[in-house]
Amino acid sequence: MSLIASDHFRIVVGLGKSGMSLVRFLANRGTSFAVADTRENPPELVTLRRDYPQVEVRCGELDVEFLCRADELYVSPGLALATPALQAAAARGVKLSGDIDLFARNAKAPIVAISGSNAKSTVTTLVGEMAAAAGKRVAVGGNLGVPALDLLSDDVELYVMELSSFQLETTHDLGAEVATVLNVSEDHMDRYSGLPAYHLAKHRIFRGARQVVVNRQDALSRPLMGEGLPCWTFGLGKPDFKGFGIREENGEKYLAFEFEHLMPVRELKIRGAHNQSNALAALALGHAVGLPFDAMLASLRTFGGLEHRCQWVRDLDGVSYYNDSKATNVGAALAAIEGLGADIDGKLVLIAGGDGKGADFKDLKAPVAAHCRAVVLMGRDSDLIAAALGNDVVQVRAASLDDAIAQCKALAQSGDAVLLSPACASFDMFKNYEERGQLFARAVEALA
Repeated sequence: MSLIASDHFRIVVGLGKSGMSLVRFLANRGTSFAVADTRENPPELVTLRRDYPQVEVRCGELDVEFLCRADELYVSPGLALATPALQAAAARGVKLSGDIDLFARNAKAPIVAISGSNAKSTVTTLVGEMAAAAGKRVAVGGNLGVPALDLLSDDVELYVMELSSFQLETTHDLGAEVATVLNVSEDHMDRYSGLPAYHLAKHRIFRGARQVVVNRQDALSRPLMGEGLPCWTFGLGKPDFKGFGIREENGEKYLAFEFEHLMPVRELKIRGAHNQSNALAALALGHAVGLPFDAMLASLRTFGGLEHRCQWVRDLDGVSYYNDSKATNVGAALAAIEGLGADIDGKLVLIAGGDGKGADFKDLKAPVAAHCRAVVLMGRDSDLIAAALGNDVVQVRAASLDDAIAQCKALAQSGDAVLLSPACASFDMFKNYEERGQLFARAVEALA
């Protein structure tokens, strides 16, 4: 039985992946709705007209009068709520909502909710694998992979959801069993007025949560609400009560819970201090929902990481090559530079640049100086990065990705690692970060 009133009229605003999942959900429940999209030819228009020819669809500039016919607008994460037509409709009493709100109202199993400026896909996937290893019927998705509404099923025992700040803007009461914001650093500053606004959007994930997980090394991950809720922590230091962290004994580092060693860090397949932090975050979230340690640790021993996320590509002449194309913001690149830089014998040769989305690159200066032999810059905002880095590291310009890789091969020494971690979106030169990463991997594999 759906928890949605059928006598109200709704409009799905945005006909991409999540919009189409909304269409399927509403149509299957006999709800009266229409569709609008700011684009003349949105991605799912052909599918909509083929499968749901009876649904009214308006493409192009949003019509406020049309939007005001609805009691509720389900707004695509890709469309800013500050859009004037949406604000005008809201001012006239129309509710602005989204697919995650609708998912939360209809989900019958506990939800593990994960957000953060970086690492959320890795941690979400890892918690999903841990739950599966524990024998749970688990559904994983949201901002990653399958849209939330397509996951709904009475057979699911646990939902593990990656949620972006854009999705959370329209989420009013998620009610997760456990929620976390893994970290907060500048991202999407082309959409938000500043870091405080972005931070507030992320923290909507804690609304209605029964437990929280906090990063001890990032004060911005601590909930702004929910005092008194059960709180688990993770971080790379020694853990205390209800904490996951790193303990050392006889020169060996261990993942640990409170005062107990869980497994040696060297048994992790994923490399770098940032991935140790990801493993600890996943353990904290899994523990909060009752997953047994043996299943979680077994998953950590086999999990090789995600494509385009500090993914090892190959070794050549004593140099390792890593594809971290998913590092589309400064925080994600910092995690890779510091995490991998501390985990290799030599230095990094970094490929960076692209569309910076209005970010400030100054935080790259010190870590790059500490860990990088050279930086190869490409793309639209390469001048901004160059200015932020100053003269502390060798800088080389590249006209293309192939050129960048050739420059890296010439610069790197045995024991070094070449790291594609752009700190920027890819849209100035590539279709998306996946294409950028695939082209990098292909070019690296072709090196002789």
